[in-house]
Amino acid sequence: MTVAITHAPPEFNDWPGLLTLLHAAFAYQNDRIDPPSSLHRLDATSIAQKAKDEHLLLAIEGGTVLGCIFARSQPDSVYVGKFAVLPERQGEGIGRRLMQAAEDFARDSGYSVLELETRIELTENHETFATMGFVKVAEHAHEGYDRPTSIAMRKSLR
Repeated sequence: MTVAITHAPPEFNDWPGLLTLLHAAFAYQNDRIDPPSSLHRLDATSIAQKAKDEHLLLAIEGGTVLGCIFARSQPDSVYVGKFAVLPERQGEGIGRRLMQAAEDFARDSGYSVLELETRIELTENHETFATMGFVKVAEHAHEGYDRPTSIAMRKSLR
């Protein structure tokens, strides 16, 4: 079967399944990052609302969702987050295709910059995003922390 990268159709409603995918893809972070991922504050209702407020792209094969990425328009960029591929399907290029779809969405929406944040501890993510053309532009601390907890990365789409 072929993996299709698509905008979430209006009739998409498998929010519990999408949440399960996100938890599976983010599980490796649980004992590595502090503070815990904001994913743990989401439920099926809030993820459905996030999809209404943002743009949701899905990787689907034979009716099964294999990955996702959310894109949110900001004043000068499109922010991508909750970028996930099922662990057993990682390494097949699905993530790169999802990111490419987010870039296409940004360009089609009139933006020339894509932005994301990744946790300071997840150095392998920093490297992966760098291979996709992202450059570190800042470090941030979550509220209540006196040390950097995440880094911001940007990619020019020009």
